[in-house]
Amino acid sequence: MIPYSRQWIDEKDIGAVNKVLRSDLITQGRVVPEFERSIARYCGAKYAVVVSNGTTALHLAYLAAGLKKGDEVITTPNTFAATSNMVLAVGAKPVFCDIRSDTWNINESKIERLITSKTKAVVPVHFAGHPCEMGEIYKVARRHKLFVIEDACHALGARHKKSRIGDCRFSDMAVFSFHPVKTITTGEGGAILTNNKKLYEKILLLRNHGIKKDANGFNVMTELGYNYRMTDIQAALGLSQMKKLDKFLRDRIGVAERYDRVLADIPEIQLPAKLPGNYSGWHIYVIHLKNAKLRQPLAEFLKRSGIGVNFHYPQVYSHPYYRQMGYRTRLKNADIHHAACLTLPCYPGLGGSDIDRVAGLIKKFFLSK
Repeated sequence: MIPYSRQWIDEKDIGAVNKVLRSDLITQGRVVPEFERSIARYCGAKYAVVVSNGTTALHLAYLAAGLKKGDEVITTPNTFAATSNMVLAVGAKPVFCDIRSDTWNINESKIERLITSKTKAVVPVHFAGHPCEMGEIYKVARRHKLFVIEDACHALGARHKKSRIGDCRFSDMAVFSFHPVKTITTGEGGAILTNNKKLYEKILLLRNHGIKKDANGFNVMTELGYNYRMTDIQAALGLSQMKKLDKFLRDRIGVAERYDRVLADIPEIQLPAKLPGNYSGWHIYVIHLKNAKLRQPLAEFLKRSGIGVNFHYPQVYSHPYYRQMGYRTRLKNADIHHAACLTLPCYPGLGGSDIDRVAGLIKKFFLSK
């Protein structure tokens, strides 16, 4: 079985984790700050705070921005539910903007018309690792004095023009995930990056129960926080993975380029778009079927043939929970994407022969129709 994605762990990763396990401190030690410095340095941001997962990273970013009941947050429906779930968690309301028909990212040209007096933030998601048009999004947000919080969980290592995703040149904060299917992994884990010292200090406080040291060295709780800490065990794995990040990116690019070549002559599918000046992290490789009715039969055929495929994503507003909340949103491009998308295997270590096999099976499927 070829999975749609998987982690890459080698003996150096295992050795780094073992070293921490044999040490005196397996949490709240020195490795977490070292991992944070490594991420901040790589992305070009001043500050990084690592946390227990990407969802808690979103939660803390929203709390640090002061989002609360009655506020509205403009975001994309083409994302994992956590992006908007954490908007709900702080009491605010997600407002869904339609997506582009090329990258399937939030359509930057449609954001401004959704802004109201209640809007407090815009949360673009770099779908599949392809950067959103952050320069345009940032201009709109700044005109209306809104926070920009990048959900960059797919996009570690990606670039928007000359800006590396995570440098926060066009945002107040950027959020990453280190789940096993992401570019690097810490098992579970996440991070928030920012150039704003006040936001950084707020996130640090909220990550650790809202507790800090007073002038006498006592732990004092100054506001309601959470235990969203990452362990040194996870951070050690992350540090080791960071040393391979550029190789992982090259491998993912190689997989995408080979798919582009071997799938180019199949007229029934649309391949992922690449915008000039943008450099994708290739978290996933998503094709579109021009006849959406064939998406499910193709997926089932590939699965029967030992190919792990997936769907990224059902529109958030289509989930039963959101329907029960009263969301009756219908957005043209988001609905098209939901019906026609199919995620093919994409990860470091996926061999050329495996990619050719996937392509051959897709061609076989369409020849039978």
